[in-house]
Amino acid sequence: MGVFETVKNIGSDHAQVVPLTLFVAVLCFCLVIGHLLEENRWVNESITAIIIGVVTGTIILVCSKGKNSHILTFNEEVFFIYLLPPIIFNAGFQVKKKQFFHNFLTIMLFGVIGVFISALIITAGSRWLFPRMGFHGLSARDYVAIGAIFSSTDTVCTLQVLHQEETPLLYSLVFGEGVVNDATSVVLFNAVQKIDITRLNNKTALHLLGDFCYLFSTSTVLGVTTGLLTAYILKTLYFGRHSSVRELAIMVLMAYLSYMLAELLELSGILTVFFCGIIMSHYAWHNVTDGSRITTRHVFAMMSFVAETAIFLYVGMDALDIEKWKITKLSLWKLLGTYTTIVLLILLGRAAFVFPLSAISNYFVKREDRSSSPSMISFKQQIIIWWAGLMRGAVSIALAFKQFTYSGVTVDPTHATMITNTTIVVLFTTVVFGFLTKPLIRCLIPPNQASSSTSNPRPKFTEDDITLPLLSMEESAATNVLRAKDSLSMLIERPVFTIHFFWRKFDDSYMRPIFGGPRHNQPPGGSGC
Repeated sequence: MGVFETVKNIGSDHAQVVPLTLFVAVLCFCLVIGHLLEENRWVNESITAIIIGVVTGTIILVCSKGKNSHILTFNEEVFFIYLLPPIIFNAGFQVKKKQFFHNFLTIMLFGVIGVFISALIITAGSRWLFPRMGFHGLSARDYVAIGAIFSSTDTVCTLQVLHQEETPLLYSLVFGEGVVNDATSVVLFNAVQKIDITRLNNKTALHLLGDFCYLFSTSTVLGVTTGLLTAYILKTLYFGRHSSVRELAIMVLMAYLSYMLAELLELSGILTVFFCGIIMSHYAWHNVTDGSRITTRHVFAMMSFVAETAIFLYVGMDALDIEKWKITKLSLWKLLGTYTTIVLLILLGRAAFVFPLSAISNYFVKREDRSSSPSMISFKQQIIIWWAGLMRGAVSIALAFKQFTYSGVTVDPTHATMITNTTIVVLFTTVVFGFLTKPLIRCLIPPNQASSSTSNPRPKFTEDDITLPLLSMEESAATNVLRAKDSLSMLIERPVFTIHFFWRKFDDSYMRPIFGGPRHNQPPGGSGC
């Protein structure tokens, strides 16, 4: 049936089309309602989709006399193949690369180190508390998987409130961490499946870390390579001479190919397609016609938007899945206890890394700039970053289905309980925390204060102070040694700025002439770096 599978195998072809038709109709209705509520202070697209999903599920439940609440049933494999790639690719394609890489170290702290800290706290907390609440039956691998499942965040609600122009630092950190967080959670989840958790020791931990680093690095290299290959093909063959449709088609298909290759090689498709999107927007986007540039941005954004809305719509309907509620053997109070425990562990795990890692980031930024810099994360911004990562979304749902079901179906009471736990936690965090996101941000960062903090930090020294090459055959040995010392001292004092400048010189001299795009001293062709 495409993205989802029908609940029942109905004989006639006409009957098989009915569920998908109804789902598309509800999806269209959801988009219309979301548009009408665009200016609402409390409701955003995600909450709208979930609420409409709950209402739709209730209507189906009544019409089926309590037997079913779904139009379609979820298939986690199809989710990873069809729905997730456009969401992640669009995130990479639309990212403001200058802000993203300027704050790259901080984003990686939150998105990688933070996931490990959060997963550790959630795993240990659930392993200790669940048995004491009467919830038994989970294996050691299940508990570690739970840590990865509930460490995956969904920052859509916060990003819909923040404005990139008003709060560039905050938007960059929340956006960047959200994408890297999802990728890290999936990589960690996949790495957990390959090791023997029952014999957890130092050797096993090192093996897990090694697998993680291997998946992270190779997936990134594959995404960058595919993006560069696409840019080179578009620049060399110039498809726009005959058809702009082919330009768009080759970009979409190459992006999808990168994801499928990563999955085929058992790498992280999320990381691969994300970095493929970054490289395509940096190089390939400049090698297509003006009409294709506009079209690609809107098409990729549309595909991502529809996929996200469809997922949240399903989450709303799945909250009323009677079959899973009947299978679980826990009482209502014990179920409420597990939900509350998971939410509290999410709150604690999030706080355990956001505030300490922000302090570490501020220390290095202050040391680098030797002044109070706009790149430093204020306490109010730290609260918003902490809050932004409390919502759980599509990746958590997909990983839970992958761990605790087979093709979306489970007959094990413990596994059914974890599916309902995940669905309710996603529902609760998205609706309750999402409702409070807009007022919280408006309270902590009023619009007039946000607009006054958009200035960029000024470098302490000019770019002309950094000389390339480091060594020159035309200079004396003493001059070369002195130049190398100066460059290394500047690298130590201002690593981010220095590395960025060296990369721009390399990009202008070698990369852009081969793969396309305007040089930094030339006016951009419509896409900022």
